[in-house]
Amino acid sequence: MTTPTALVTGGAGFIGSNVARELLCDGYEVVVLDDLSGGKLRYVPAGAHFQHGDICDAALVGSLFERFGFDYVFHLAAYAAEGLSHFIKRFNYTNNVIGSVNLLNAAVNADTVRCFVFTSSIAVYGSGLPPMTEDLRPAPEDPYGIAKHSIEQELRITREMFGLPYIIFRPHNVYGEYQNIADRYRNVIGIFMNQALRGEPFTIFGDGEQTRAFSYIGDVAPVIARSVRVLEAYNETFNIGGDRVYTVNTLAEQTAAAMGVPLSVEYLPARHEVHSAYAAHDKARKVFQLTGEPVPLPDGLRRMAEWVRGEGPAEPSVFEAVEVRRNLPPSWLAVLPR
Repeated sequence: MTTPTALVTGGAGFIGSNVARELLCDGYEVVVLDDLSGGKLRYVPAGAHFQHGDICDAALVGSLFERFGFDYVFHLAAYAAEGLSHFIKRFNYTNNVIGSVNLLNAAVNADTVRCFVFTSSIAVYGSGLPPMTEDLRPAPEDPYGIAKHSIEQELRITREMFGLPYIIFRPHNVYGEYQNIADRYRNVIGIFMNQALRGEPFTIFGDGEQTRAFSYIGDVAPVIARSVRVLEAYNETFNIGGDRVYTVNTLAEQTAAAMGVPLSVEYLPARHEVHSAYAAHDKARKVFQLTGEPVPLPDGLRRMAEWVRGEGPAEPSVFEAVEVRRNLPPSWLAVLPR
Protein backbone atom coordinates (compact mmCIF):
# COMPACT_ATOMS: atom_id res chain seq x y z
CA MET A 1 0.00 0.00 0.00
CA THR A 2 1.34 3.44 -0.96
CA THR A 3 2.04 5.82 1.92
CA PRO A 4 -0.37 8.78 1.69
CA THR A 5 1.25 12.20 1.41
CA ALA A 6 -0.08 15.26 3.19
CA LEU A 7 0.78 18.93 2.86
CA VAL A 8 0.42 20.91 6.09
CA THR A 9 0.62 24.66 5.60
CA GLY A 10 1.57 26.56 8.72
CA GLY A 11 3.11 23.38 10.07
CA ALA A 12 5.79 25.20 12.06
CA GLY A 13 3.07 27.11 13.85
CA PHE A 14 0.71 26.24 16.64
CA ILE A 15 -2.18 24.18 15.30
CA GLY A 16 -0.26 23.12 12.19
CA SER A 17 2.64 21.55 14.07
CA ASN A 18 0.23 19.59 16.26
CA VAL A 19 -1.73 18.36 13.23
CA ALA A 20 1.53 17.37 11.51
CA ARG A 21 2.51 15.30 14.57
CA GLU A 22 -0.81 13.48 14.49
CA LEU A 23 -0.42 12.72 10.78
CA LEU A 24 3.09 11.38 11.22
CA CYS A 25 1.89 9.11 14.03
CA ASP A 26 -0.81 7.83 11.67
CA GLY A 27 1.73 6.87 9.00
CA TYR A 28 1.52 9.78 6.54
CA GLU A 29 4.42 11.28 4.65
CA VAL A 30 4.16 14.90 5.75
CA VAL A 31 5.43 18.02 4.02
CA VAL A 32 5.35 21.23 6.06
CA LEU A 33 5.22 24.58 4.26
CA ASP A 34 5.79 27.58 6.52
CA ASP A 35 7.39 31.00 6.20
CA LEU A 36 8.33 30.99 9.94
CA SER A 37 6.69 34.38 10.47
CA GLY A 38 4.76 33.01 13.44
CA GLY A 39 6.15 29.53 13.95
CA LYS A 40 9.58 28.15 14.73
CA LEU A 41 11.68 25.62 12.87
CA ARG A 42 12.14 23.58 16.05
CA TYR A 43 8.36 23.11 16.27
CA VAL A 44 8.32 21.18 12.98
CA PRO A 45 7.99 17.56 14.08
CA ALA A 46 10.82 15.14 13.38
CA GLY A 47 10.12 13.08 10.28
CA ALA A 48 8.36 15.84 8.34
CA HIS A 49 9.85 17.35 5.19
CA PHE A 50 10.21 21.10 5.80
CA GLN A 51 9.91 23.67 3.03
CA HIS A 52 10.55 27.27 4.01
CA GLY A 53 8.26 29.42 1.92
CA ASP A 54 5.10 31.44 1.58
CA ILE A 55 1.70 30.24 0.34
CA CYS A 56 1.55 33.53 -1.58
CA ASP A 57 4.39 32.22 -3.79
CA ALA A 58 2.28 30.50 -6.44
CA ALA A 59 5.28 29.04 -8.27
CA LEU A 60 6.63 27.43 -5.11
CA VAL A 61 3.22 26.05 -4.17
CA GLY A 62 2.77 24.59 -7.64
CA SER A 63 6.21 22.99 -7.62
CA LEU A 64 5.50 21.23 -4.31
CA PHE A 65 2.32 19.69 -5.69
CA GLU A 66 4.19 18.54 -8.81
CA ARG A 67 7.00 17.05 -6.74
CA PHE A 68 4.98 15.23 -4.07
CA GLY A 69 1.58 14.59 -5.68
CA PHE A 70 -0.25 15.26 -2.42
CA ASP A 71 -3.16 13.06 -1.43
CA TYR A 72 -4.35 15.48 1.24
CA VAL A 73 -3.98 19.16 1.98
CA PHE A 74 -4.34 20.51 5.52
CA HIS A 75 -4.41 24.28 5.12
CA LEU A 76 -3.71 25.88 8.49
CA ALA A 77 -1.53 28.82 7.45
CA ALA A 78 -3.13 32.18 8.26
CA TYR A 79 -2.54 35.44 10.04
CA ALA A 80 -5.37 35.09 12.51
CA ALA A 81 -5.42 38.46 14.27
CA GLU A 82 -9.08 39.44 14.07
CA GLY A 83 -8.74 42.77 15.84
CA LEU A 84 -5.67 43.82 13.89
CA SER A 85 -7.19 42.77 10.57
CA HIS A 86 -9.15 46.04 10.36
CA PHE A 87 -5.85 47.90 10.11
CA ILE A 88 -3.95 45.52 7.80
CA LYS A 89 -6.60 44.85 5.17
CA ARG A 90 -4.24 44.37 2.24
CA PHE A 91 -1.97 42.06 4.22
CA ASN A 92 -4.97 40.14 5.56
CA TYR A 93 -6.55 39.49 2.18
CA THR A 94 -3.23 38.74 0.47
CA ASN A 95 -2.26 36.10 3.01
CA ASN A 96 -5.63 34.66 3.92
CA VAL A 97 -7.34 34.82 0.51
CA ILE A 98 -4.73 34.94 -2.27
CA GLY A 99 -2.49 32.44 -0.50
CA SER A 100 -5.43 30.05 -0.07
CA VAL A 101 -6.41 30.44 -3.71
CA ASN A 102 -2.85 29.50 -4.75
CA LEU A 103 -3.28 26.23 -2.86
CA LEU A 104 -6.68 25.57 -4.40
CA ASN A 105 -5.38 26.22 -7.90
CA ALA A 106 -2.47 23.84 -7.33
CA ALA A 107 -4.75 21.16 -5.86
CA VAL A 108 -7.06 21.31 -8.87
CA ASN A 109 -4.19 21.29 -11.36
CA ALA A 110 -2.45 18.37 -9.63
CA ASP A 111 -5.61 16.24 -9.75
CA THR A 112 -4.24 13.97 -7.00
CA VAL A 113 -5.82 15.55 -3.92
CA ARG A 114 -8.45 13.37 -2.28
CA CYS A 115 -9.53 16.02 0.23
CA PHE A 116 -8.69 19.64 1.04
CA VAL A 117 -9.02 20.38 4.77
CA PHE A 118 -9.40 24.05 5.65
CA THR A 119 -9.31 25.67 9.07
CA SER A 120 -11.72 28.56 9.00
CA SER A 121 -12.93 30.32 12.16
CA ILE A 122 -16.08 31.12 14.10
CA ALA A 123 -15.22 34.70 13.11
CA VAL A 124 -17.35 33.97 10.03
CA TYR A 125 -20.47 34.13 12.24
CA GLY A 126 -19.96 37.68 13.42
CA SER A 127 -22.21 38.63 16.31
CA GLY A 128 -24.83 35.97 15.70
CA LEU A 129 -26.72 34.75 18.75
CA PRO A 130 -24.52 32.17 20.53
CA PRO A 131 -24.07 29.29 20.73
CA MET A 132 -23.32 29.48 17.03
CA THR A 133 -24.33 26.50 14.91
CA GLU A 134 -23.18 25.54 11.42
CA ASP A 135 -26.56 26.39 9.88
CA LEU A 136 -26.33 30.01 11.06
CA ARG A 137 -25.92 32.40 8.15
CA PRO A 138 -22.38 33.85 8.22
CA ALA A 139 -22.12 37.59 8.81
CA PRO A 140 -18.46 38.32 9.61
CA GLU A 141 -17.66 41.67 11.22
CA ASP A 142 -13.93 41.93 10.60
CA PRO A 143 -11.68 41.46 7.55
CA TYR A 144 -10.26 38.24 8.96
CA GLY A 145 -13.72 36.67 9.19
CA ILE A 146 -14.55 37.94 5.70
CA ALA A 147 -11.38 36.32 4.33
CA LYS A 148 -12.19 32.98 5.95
CA HIS A 149 -15.77 33.06 4.73
CA SER A 150 -14.64 33.82 1.17
CA ILE A 151 -12.46 30.70 1.11
CA GLU A 152 -15.32 28.61 2.49
CA GLN A 153 -17.39 29.80 -0.48
CA GLU A 154 -14.47 29.19 -2.86
CA LEU A 155 -14.17 25.61 -1.64
CA ARG A 156 -17.83 24.98 -2.39
CA ILE A 157 -17.68 26.30 -5.93
CA THR A 158 -14.36 24.54 -6.55
CA ARG A 159 -16.06 21.31 -5.51
CA GLU A 160 -18.92 22.00 -7.93
CA MET A 161 -16.66 22.92 -10.83
CA PHE A 162 -13.73 20.53 -10.39
CA GLY A 163 -14.90 17.83 -7.96
CA LEU A 164 -12.36 18.66 -5.23
CA PRO A 165 -13.66 17.28 -1.90
CA TYR A 166 -13.20 19.46 1.18
CA ILE A 167 -13.75 19.59 4.93
CA ILE A 168 -14.10 22.92 6.72
CA PHE A 169 -13.37 23.36 10.43
CA ARG A 170 -14.30 26.45 12.42
CA PRO A 171 -12.09 26.33 15.54
CA HIS A 172 -12.23 28.99 18.22
CA ASN A 173 -9.84 30.32 20.87
CA VAL A 174 -7.46 27.38 20.62
CA TYR A 175 -4.60 27.29 23.13
CA GLY A 176 -1.87 24.91 24.23
CA GLU A 177 1.69 23.82 23.60
CA TYR A 178 3.61 25.43 20.69
CA GLN A 179 1.47 28.57 20.69
CA ASN A 180 3.30 31.78 19.79
CA ILE A 181 3.26 33.66 23.10
CA ALA A 182 5.20 36.57 21.57
CA ASP A 183 2.25 37.73 19.45
CA ARG A 184 0.71 40.76 21.17
CA TYR A 185 -2.30 40.87 18.82
CA ARG A 186 -3.90 37.44 19.17
CA ASN A 187 -4.30 34.40 21.43
CA VAL A 188 -5.23 35.92 24.77
CA ILE A 189 -4.01 32.97 26.84
CA GLY A 190 -0.56 33.15 25.27
CA ILE A 191 -0.50 36.91 25.86
CA PHE A 192 -1.46 36.47 29.53
CA MET A 193 1.13 33.75 30.10
CA ASN A 194 3.89 35.78 28.51
CA GLN A 195 2.92 38.76 30.66
CA ALA A 196 3.08 36.50 33.73
CA LEU A 197 6.61 35.41 32.79
CA ARG A 198 7.62 39.03 32.28
CA GLY A 199 6.16 40.18 35.61
CA GLU A 200 3.62 42.41 33.86
CA PRO A 201 -0.10 42.86 34.52
CA PHE A 202 -2.56 41.09 32.25
CA THR A 203 -3.97 43.58 29.72
CA ILE A 204 -7.69 43.35 28.98
CA PHE A 205 -9.57 45.43 26.43
CA GLY A 206 -12.82 46.79 27.86
CA ASP A 207 -14.37 45.54 31.09
CA GLY A 208 -13.39 41.89 30.64
CA GLU A 209 -16.96 40.63 30.61
CA GLN A 210 -16.66 39.43 27.01
CA THR A 211 -17.46 35.70 26.84
CA ARG A 212 -15.59 32.99 24.98
CA ALA A 213 -15.14 29.21 25.07
CA PHE A 214 -11.51 28.15 25.04
CA SER A 215 -10.31 25.05 23.17
CA TYR A 216 -7.32 22.93 24.21
CA ILE A 217 -5.19 21.87 21.25
CA GLY A 218 -5.47 18.20 22.22
CA ASP A 219 -9.20 18.36 21.56
CA VAL A 220 -8.74 19.97 18.14
CA ALA A 221 -5.64 18.72 16.29
CA PRO A 222 -6.45 14.96 16.36
CA VAL A 223 -9.94 15.53 14.96
CA ILE A 224 -8.59 17.67 12.11
CA ALA A 225 -5.83 15.17 11.29
CA ARG A 226 -8.14 12.16 11.22
CA SER A 227 -11.09 13.84 9.54
CA VAL A 228 -10.09 12.68 6.06
CA ARG A 229 -10.77 9.09 7.11
CA VAL A 230 -14.44 9.95 7.78
CA LEU A 231 -16.24 10.04 4.45
CA GLU A 232 -19.39 11.46 6.08
CA ALA A 233 -17.34 14.58 6.86
CA TYR A 234 -16.53 15.32 3.22
CA ASN A 235 -17.98 18.56 1.86
CA GLU A 236 -19.24 19.53 5.31
CA THR A 237 -18.47 22.29 7.83
CA PHE A 238 -17.83 21.74 11.54
CA ASN A 239 -17.45 23.87 14.63
CA ILE A 240 -14.74 22.40 16.84
CA GLY A 241 -13.51 23.34 20.28
CA GLY A 242 -14.43 23.82 23.91
CA ASP A 243 -17.96 23.99 25.28
CA ARG A 244 -17.76 25.82 28.59
CA VAL A 245 -18.08 29.60 28.43
CA TYR A 246 -15.93 32.01 30.46
CA THR A 247 -15.55 35.74 30.75
CA VAL A 248 -12.12 37.13 30.00
CA ASN A 249 -11.93 38.22 33.65
CA THR A 250 -12.42 34.63 34.80
CA LEU A 251 -9.86 33.47 32.24
CA ALA A 252 -7.37 35.93 33.71
CA GLU A 253 -7.95 34.54 37.21
CA GLN A 254 -7.47 30.95 36.08
CA THR A 255 -4.41 31.76 33.97
CA ALA A 256 -2.77 33.53 36.92
CA ALA A 257 -3.44 30.46 39.06
CA ALA A 258 -1.94 28.14 36.43
CA MET A 259 1.16 30.33 36.18
CA GLY A 260 1.48 30.64 39.97
CA VAL A 261 1.41 34.45 39.98
CA PRO A 262 -0.84 36.97 41.77
CA LEU A 263 -3.63 38.31 39.58
CA SER A 264 -2.87 41.80 38.29
CA VAL A 265 -4.97 43.33 35.51
CA GLU A 266 -4.65 46.54 33.50
CA TYR A 267 -7.89 47.44 31.72
CA LEU A 268 -7.45 49.15 28.36
CA PRO A 269 -10.02 51.05 26.28
CA ALA A 270 -12.50 48.68 24.62
CA ARG A 271 -11.80 47.75 21.03
CA HIS A 272 -14.24 46.80 18.28
CA GLU A 273 -14.95 43.07 18.73
CA VAL A 274 -17.80 40.59 19.06
CA HIS A 275 -18.85 40.55 22.72
CA SER A 276 -20.04 36.94 22.99
CA ALA A 277 -18.62 34.28 20.69
CA TYR A 278 -18.92 30.57 21.36
CA ALA A 279 -20.19 27.63 19.36
CA ALA A 280 -22.16 24.40 19.56
CA HIS A 281 -20.41 21.16 18.58
CA ASP A 282 -23.23 18.63 18.21
CA LYS A 283 -22.50 18.06 14.52
CA ALA A 284 -18.80 17.28 15.09
CA ARG A 285 -19.63 14.95 17.99
CA LYS A 286 -22.04 12.99 15.82
CA VAL A 287 -19.95 12.71 12.65
CA PHE A 288 -16.58 12.10 14.34
CA GLN A 289 -18.09 10.04 17.17
CA LEU A 290 -16.55 12.22 19.87
CA THR A 291 -17.65 10.67 23.14
CA GLY A 292 -15.27 12.15 25.71
CA GLU A 293 -15.49 15.54 27.38
CA PRO A 294 -13.16 18.34 26.25
CA VAL A 295 -10.14 19.01 28.45
CA PRO A 296 -11.30 21.32 31.26
CA LEU A 297 -9.83 24.81 31.09
CA PRO A 298 -7.84 24.55 34.38
CA ASP A 299 -6.23 21.30 33.19
CA GLY A 300 -5.38 22.70 29.76
CA LEU A 301 -3.96 25.86 31.30
CA ARG A 302 -1.72 23.83 33.61
CA ARG A 303 -0.39 21.82 30.67
CA MET A 304 0.30 24.91 28.62
CA ALA A 305 1.82 26.75 31.60
CA GLU A 306 4.32 23.95 32.13
CA TRP A 307 5.40 24.19 28.49
CA VAL A 308 5.50 28.01 28.57
CA ARG A 309 7.75 28.06 31.62
CA GLY A 310 10.15 25.83 29.71
CA GLU A 311 10.13 28.27 26.79
CA GLY A 312 10.70 31.36 28.92
CA PRO A 313 9.51 34.93 28.35
CA ALA A 314 9.38 36.46 24.88
CA GLU A 315 9.61 40.01 23.63
CA PRO A 316 6.13 40.92 22.32
CA SER A 317 6.11 41.28 18.55
CA VAL A 318 5.35 44.52 16.75
CA PHE A 319 3.50 44.43 13.44
CA GLU A 320 5.17 47.42 11.80
CA ALA A 321 3.42 47.27 8.42
CA VAL A 322 0.14 48.70 9.71
CA GLU A 323 -1.78 50.14 6.77
CA VAL A 324 -4.40 52.20 8.64
CA ARG A 325 -3.53 53.91 11.95
CA ARG A 326 -6.86 55.64 12.44
CA ASN A 327 -8.74 54.11 15.44
CA LEU A 328 -5.89 51.70 16.15
CA PRO A 329 -6.00 50.76 19.87
CA PRO A 330 -3.66 53.14 21.72
CA SER A 331 -1.59 50.31 23.22
CA TRP A 332 -0.85 49.04 19.70
CA LEU A 333 -0.23 52.49 18.28
CA ALA A 334 2.25 53.32 21.04
CA VAL A 335 4.71 50.58 19.98
CA LEU A 336 4.75 51.49 16.27
CA PRO A 337 7.69 53.37 14.79
CA ARG A 338 6.83 56.96 13.99
